[in-house]
Formats: sequence, C-alpha cells, structure tokens
Amino acid sequence: MRRYWVPKESVIGDEVHIVGDVLHHVRDVCRLRRGAKFEVLVEGRGALLVEIVSESKHESIARVLEERQIPELPRPYIHLALSIPRFPVFEAVVEKSVELGVKAVHPFFSDFSFIRTQDDVFAKKRPRFEKIVRGATQQTGRGDLMPISEPVHIKDLLKTFNREESAKGLFAYEGPGVLTAKDGVRKIRDAAPQDVWIFVGSEGGFSDSEVELFASHGLEAVTLGNQVLRVETACVALVSIIKYDFDLMR
Repeated sequence: MRRYWVPKESVIGDEVHIVGDVLHHVRDVCRLRRGAKFEVLVEGRGALLVEIVSESKHESIARVLEERQIPELPRPYIHLALSIPRFPVFEAVVEKSVELGVKAVHPFFSDFSFIRTQDDVFAKKRPRFEKIVRGATQQTGRGDLMPISEPVHIKDLLKTFNREESAKGLFAYEGPGVLTAKDGVRKIRDAAPQDVWIFVGSEGGFSDSEVELFASHGLEAVTLGNQVLRVETACVALVSIIKYDFDLMR
C-alpha cells in the first residue's frame, strides 16, 4: 500500500487535507483520485488509512478510515556522526540511515571533510536532504522523520557525545592494532548503552590528531576488514552490525 508523509496540521478531525507537494505526488504522479485508499504517516500519531472523498484544483480531502500505531525505534538508539563527504554521498547515507532505523545523523567538520568550516553551503542543501528523509520515511513506513543535526566541528560534537552518560561509541579507522567491528560492538554492548554513536570519516578518513581526540573521549577504533570501503558502504555496514548484535532486527 502506498504511504505519504503529511504534517500534523493537515489532519483536522477525521479529515486529512492534502495540498502542495504531497498533492502533486498523490494526484499527478501516482494518479490517485476520488475513492482511492492509501496510508498517510503523521508524526506523533502513527499511520492513518484514508480514502479520498473530494477534490478541488489545489486540494484533495481524505476521510480517515482506520488508525494504527507505528512501533517506536528500539533502544539503544543509533546515532550516525559523519564527517561531511561529497553531497551525493551524504544523500545516499541519509536515505539508507532512514531505512535502517538510525535515530539521527550528525554531520561534522573535520580535517578531511568535504567542507571544513561553517558556511551556508550545507544550509542550501538542507531542503534536498529533508526531502530525501521524507521519501525514505514513506517508503519504509517509519513513524518519525529522522533529524539531521546542524553541522559542527568535531570537537564540539564530541562534547555533546560526552554529556550523555548512557552513550557509548566507536569510530571507523583503518590503522594498525584496532578491534574488528564485531569485537568493538560487543565491547560497548556489554555496557548496556541507551545510545550508540558511530563516527565515520569522509573520503579522506581521519587525521592522526583526530584519532587521538577520539581515544581521549573513550571511543573505540574498529576496522571493517582489509578492503577499503566507500563512505556510504562503511556507514551501512556498521549500522547493520550494531543492529544485528544488539538484536534490533525486529
């Protein structure tokens, strides 16, 4: 069944008022007219089965037929912190993070990030990123819109991580003498965290000083094997390993 994300203010009583981009997708792309039934996702309310009962030039009105709750993301929440890569790569990571149930994505500036200082470049791309989040949410039937934090410097992000007593984390690193991803994840699992943070570098990885910085904040370095993975592949692999080992594949 098709699903569409609508803002909370679109739901008035037992009616859903479909306008704007959602209307274009429902009516022009998917060809759903009067009598069509589908689900709308509403943050904080769940999924509503609706039927279009009236149409005008700029709006379709659907009547709510049924309501079902969408399970919340299980604990521990997975936070993906990513040194900003090229934007097409970042978009791919955002889409897969929604699909895999990542709680939030936290972009940061580092020595090798695609953009290295706070400016308006990322802000200009944000509408595109949020559109990708909505599309992936509709596809998966997830009950919340995954937030993308404002980008900050790696040092500031680590301060945020350290304020959470129940949080544990690791970072992907291809240097010598590091734990396998399997061993690293199981080590933090034994601490029964409520939040798990994954730090992944951009195309250039992390500098030596950043590796020392991670270690000073109690983060475990882990490797994903001998093959050099693309950024988006490393993100998907680490999230998947954590979900499997923490029994979150439910």
